[in-house]
Formats: sequence, C-alpha cells, structure tokens
Amino acid sequence: MDSQDLAIGIADVEAAAVRLKGQIVSTRLVESEALNARYKARILFKPECLQRTGSFKFRGAYNRISQFTEDERRRGIIAYSSGNHAQGVASSARLFGIHATIIMPHDAPQTKVANTRSYGADVVFYDRYNQTRDAVARPYIEERGMVLVPPYDDPSIMAGQGTIGLEIVAETRERGLHLDELFVPSGGGGLISGVSVAVKAGSPQTRIWGVEPENFDDLRRSLIAGEQVANEPGHRSICDAILTPQPGDLTFPINRRNLAGAVAVSDKAVKVAMRDAANYLKLIVEPGGCVGLAALAGSDVNIEGKTVAVVLSGGNVDLDLYGGLIASA
Repeated sequence: MDSQDLAIGIADVEAAAVRLKGQIVSTRLVESEALNARYKARILFKPECLQRTGSFKFRGAYNRISQFTEDERRRGIIAYSSGNHAQGVASSARLFGIHATIIMPHDAPQTKVANTRSYGADVVFYDRYNQTRDAVARPYIEERGMVLVPPYDDPSIMAGQGTIGLEIVAETRERGLHLDELFVPSGGGGLISGVSVAVKAGSPQTRIWGVEPENFDDLRRSLIAGEQVANEPGHRSICDAILTPQPGDLTFPINRRNLAGAVAVSDKAVKVAMRDAANYLKLIVEPGGCVGLAALAGSDVNIEGKTVAVVLSGGNVDLDLYGGLIASA
C-alpha cells in the first residue's frame, strides 16, 4: 500500500501538535535504575497516566473536537468507550461547550464512570458481552443527528495520539539517545498507529511493538495473517481499556506497515507490572496501561543492552481494585 493511501501521515500529527499546544501535559520520560538493572537495558517510560484526564485519550479527542464545524457543535457528540476515551471526549466537549453522551459498558470501572459524568457528559450503559456498541450508538446518530467521535478509527483521533510519538522522538534526541525498541499498548490501534507514524518519521530504525492481553491479541494475529482477524468471544481480562474486537479499518494498514510485531501478556504479568510501576516509578498505572511494562519480561523481544521506551497509557483505575490487583501480584 502506498503511503498516500494511509489514513494519516506525519504532517497530520504535526498539525495535531499545534492544536494541542497549551492543552496537554508534555509528559517527560522517566526511568528506574532498579528496572534498568533487572532488564540489563535503559528503559524510558512515557507516563501518560499523568496526562490530562489520566490517559493519552485526551490528545485525540481534543484534536477531533477542535475541528468541529458550528453545525456539528450544535448537534452534540455521541461516543462509546470503556472509560478513557469517554473522559477525553467529555473533558474536551466541555471546553468547547458541546453536549456529549457516552455509551459505556456496564462493567466499566466506577472511577471512569464518575469522572466522565464530572465533566458534564451523560452516560448510557450497555452489555459489552451481549450487545454491540455500534448498535447502541446508531439511534443517537441516525435519529438525533449526533456526531460520532470514535475511540480509534478516525484520522484526527489517530493524529492526536501520535503526538506522543513526536514527544518521545524529541526527548530521546535531546538526551542524545538512540531508541532501539518501543512498546505501546494496543486495543483498536489508534494510539500505536499514530505513534508509529511519528516515530518512524523521526527515528526510522526504532522497532515498534504492540502489546495486548492474552486472548485479545487480534493485532498480533492480524499482523501474522496479513489481514484483520477478530478476537474469539467469551474471554475476560483485567485490561478493560484495550479490549476491542479487532484492529481498526484505518489503523491496521498503518500498523501493518510500521510495526515489527505484537506480543500478548497475561493478566498475571500485568499485575506484576502494575506493582513494579508503583514500587520503582511511583506511578499508579491501570491494567491496560501497563501491558508494555509487562511485555519486558513476558515477550521474546531481546532488549538486553538496548535503549527501550514504554508507553504507560493510562492510570484510571478504581483504587480498591488496584490495591487488590497489586496485592495479588
């Protein structure tokens, strides 16, 4: 596929960075001497758990909503999300004075539901195991004329998330570092597709790896097959933020071009990674946001002697659940 056929390019990510200037936290890379010693590598963590609304999702949501026409602003926003995109959309909508309704799974973490409502959005629940969110959203779009802001398969969303890649490249260059490997959480692929565009433009030698929960490794299997493959139904994972049915139509072609591959990690490994993030980085990271750290020990990617970056994509987790997970690690 020619690069002109892809949904976004580096110019789109750079334009998103201009729109986001002054609106986001430019999260600086952090590291731990103890983790560096354990893995015999220099590991740099991108703490998007410290981002506005507690995850990277604000970047894409703001970039998309900032480009609304007056007619779209009047019609209002409909979005679906397990929680992080919900908060990014709700917060951005409030900044622009736009009404937002968010469709969330009934088992979404309560902190994500409460935060979404605190930004002024209405929340509608659905059963993620027996209903499709597209079907639940359809009446709001077709009958009420509301504007869908999707969680990942949208050029403006992807470009906004890609600004993380710009910041990683800029900071590693500023430190005089050669970035060998990059691990990025992957659900529908909006984050990793945008990041990969930015990183490949500025650091083409860097190998980029998607990370997914076991039994939700649709990206890994799709990359192997060379086409989109869906997850089998009926599985569960603690990584609620990145449980998607299959790679996006727009994200997958970019990821197929830019990624070295993808790896799957167990819930057990994620719990250990969450504990390590707390112990060594002093960061609260939610399960789906911590899969990249879990992959350092749980994948076949050789990182010894290399400079590695890991995106910690979010930190929105119910504290009671969080305490239980790290205690059981």
